[in-house]
Amino acid sequence: MAEPTPNDQTVPEGVTDDVQIEGSLQEDAESGDISTSQLTLRALVSTKEAGVIIGKAGKNVAELREITSVKAGVSKVVEGVHDRVLSVAGTLDGVSKAYSLIAQTLLENPVSASPNSTPITPPPNAFTSVRLLISHNLMGTIIGRQGLKIKHIQDVSGARMVASKEMLPQSTERVVEVQGTVEAIRVAVYQIGKCLIEDNERGIGTVLYNPAIRVTTTYTGTRRQSDYTQRTGNGTDFIQPLRGNNSKNSNSNSNNNEYHNNRRQSSNYDSTTIRTQNISIPADMVGCIIGKGGSKISEIRRLSGSRISIAKTPHDETGERMFTIQGTPEANEKALFLLYNQLENEKERRLNANSNGGDSDA
Repeated sequence: MAEPTPNDQTVPEGVTDDVQIEGSLQEDAESGDISTSQLTLRALVSTKEAGVIIGKAGKNVAELREITSVKAGVSKVVEGVHDRVLSVAGTLDGVSKAYSLIAQTLLENPVSASPNSTPITPPPNAFTSVRLLISHNLMGTIIGRQGLKIKHIQDVSGARMVASKEMLPQSTERVVEVQGTVEAIRVAVYQIGKCLIEDNERGIGTVLYNPAIRVTTTYTGTRRQSDYTQRTGNGTDFIQPLRGNNSKNSNSNSNNNEYHNNRRQSSNYDSTTIRTQNISIPADMVGCIIGKGGSKISEIRRLSGSRISIAKTPHDETGERMFTIQGTPEANEKALFLLYNQLENEKERRLNANSNGGDSDA
């Protein structure tokens, strides 16, 4: 079981800051029993834990699906990245049971053991943990007024929670580690899921976390050094993180001036260096990127020198819209940075609005 780090917050008595659960939360309109309501609950797992959860030839995850009737899967491996995302979708009852079975499997198959070792019999009431992914917007729902809701969850389940203070990179999700026995984890996950279903509208617009690797690239001359993030195939997985501790407006102005000054270097297209990149944007974020009358997207095109087209309809069941960026590598980098900067500004605005209007400060 991981010990809290300086960036974590322990919540043994109900003062929680963070839980990360995300996905589609949809109550069954035809049933008064919330246990049959549908949700998707995500969690962070290590690469080794993912291997244990899946099992040899997919045996463990197949049994999990059969026993609980959930859909369960793990994100693809990204080379150099330690974490993967586990996603479990089904009824509230099925999802909570699935996470308890996952906890049991992790106890029986310690990641420190050799790959071909025989499963062990863990001691009675052995402790383990799961790291749930929950939207920052839903943290007030999980915590409740003066921490009463999170205290109730801990009291009825016997579980302990360690909540991260910060959102995960390039997302509005945060991590809550639920620690306890297999049964305590089942009850805690059920109670957390119940809160999320009852207040699912707050989760709209959540930017999901996708593990990715950052690679540093250095430009010669007057060009700056830049951090890249490798795409993992899902939306909101942008290339350029924000820098510095200045205010939002100061960052925006300095970034825009830098791009404006360097525009002439990248806006002259060379057919041999034109690149096309596609990124997915959550449907509810598209408007803030386009701007009134297309003002924002026009500015991004002008400052970057890239051509940017936007799909008129979502490209898959997630509802995300595809943005196609064409230009030189430098121009595309600028476009991606500006797109991400605009998304971050909107994300901050929404979080501030949620904090001012919510019942509890997460």
